[in-house]
Amino acid sequence: MMTKHAPAAAFEDDGDPDDQTVARRGRPVGDRESKRNELLRAGIATIAELGYSGASLRKVASRAGHTTGAVTYYFQNKEAMVRAILEHLFDEWDTLLDIGGAVGDLRQRFRRWKEMNTDSDQWMAQFQLLAQARHEPALAEIYQRRYSAYRARLTATVAMQQRSGEVRDDIAADIIADQIAALADGWAMMFPIEPERFVGTRMDELTDAVLKMIEPPAKAVRR
Repeated sequence: MMTKHAPAAAFEDDGDPDDQTVARRGRPVGDRESKRNELLRAGIATIAELGYSGASLRKVASRAGHTTGAVTYYFQNKEAMVRAILEHLFDEWDTLLDIGGAVGDLRQRFRRWKEMNTDSDQWMAQFQLLAQARHEPALAEIYQRRYSAYRARLTATVAMQQRSGEVRDDIAADIIADQIAALADGWAMMFPIEPERFVGTRMDELTDAVLKMIEPPAKAVRR
């Protein structure tokens, strides 16, 4: 009697046979969460260096010093790994919103934002994935879902600051939050290309300008 076998998971890649078939998985030794994060970082570095199409499970495994089978224990195939990388990047971006709820905390958020964007691998990988999301609905869904959640949290913070009188309330909270997010996105796009725009006191001056723009009009007049 013939038995049926589940088909191997496959996807378009660079012809690497290790990426075409899900390897036999064994239970990893040691801290599994730590190893998973190590593989995610290796995936980010690989995408940054070789681009989305050039990255494969085998190359990620090689960079991390593991076998391809170790990678497939955590990620069934390349698409699963890339989705996990994007979720991981958003997890890091979300930590910016954990830095206090006062208007003055925006200064510390921008400092942390600068540190995050100093990582050239992360910067390059995120733009590779953003470009790829135009052609892959699964990636686009992550961007839409996570960015929407990010803006919702930021909007709630701005609304709280409006109620306390720290932020102008003549503009809707979601509009102010969208403007702040867009401003940070624009800076992030050019930061590694024009780092001189964000050095020394100029970063503080940029932050002061943002704080000035969102403060209550009456407070601005009194100055």
